[in-house]
Amino acid sequence: MREWITGRNPVYEVLRAQRRQVYRLRVAQGAEVKGRLAEILRLAQAQGVPVETTPRAQVDSLGENPQGVAVQVGDYPYSDLPTILDQARARGEPPLILVLDLIQNPQNLGSLLRTAEAVGAHGVILPLARSVGVTPAVVHASAGASEHLHIARTNLAQALERLKAAGVWVVGLDISPEAQPPPTIPLDAPLALVVGSEGEGMRPLVRRQCDYLLRLPMRGRVDSLNAAVAGSIALYLCLLARQNRAMSSS
Repeated sequence: MREWITGRNPVYEVLRAQRRQVYRLRVAQGAEVKGRLAEILRLAQAQGVPVETTPRAQVDSLGENPQGVAVQVGDYPYSDLPTILDQARARGEPPLILVLDLIQNPQNLGSLLRTAEAVGAHGVILPLARSVGVTPAVVHASAGASEHLHIARTNLAQALERLKAAGVWVVGLDISPEAQPPPTIPLDAPLALVVGSEGEGMRPLVRRQCDYLLRLPMRGRVDSLNAAVAGSIALYLCLLARQNRAMSSS
């Protein structure tokens, strides 16, 4: 199956990551070849990717906000749980894995993937069904960060059991009274952070697998956050905890 990825940053990251089969690149007639577009064309030439110059309307029809460029690629190369754990071992770091329970909005998934890549997460786990996968819209929303991540699709309950057996703590984002504030949870430990769906949060089976429930502090009148915002904040709390630990031990 082939699909089109659009937008200068997503197309650039697809070519830079070199994880997909790339069939051809389309550039809109009249597009000024400078900046990121010049870098895209340089990568395409180095990788032997055919480049087509077509009317802008043809490029615009291929996806969201193409910015004059689109690349035709093969399916997204999903990874698996052992590869994600191997990634942490190869870096000599305690695992940091983002687990997403039924995220269905492509923009939310893309935003979470972008943050996960930015904080250096070793991988992301998605359920097999009832969740958006890595579609072109998700690649676009992640600004191409998805192309550099190890993302697995698997049974979440089984994956969490395997992670716990490997010494990874499972921390679920939650707003219930029993959830604990960030300072009381070892966010610098080997950790799988679970973010629930936009409307209902974590499913009961997934929630029961959690070793800790994490509640983000709220001081305003709004009592909840968007899933992507909450997950991104929690990921950065994990990053800061790890950085503080590294500084204190040096």
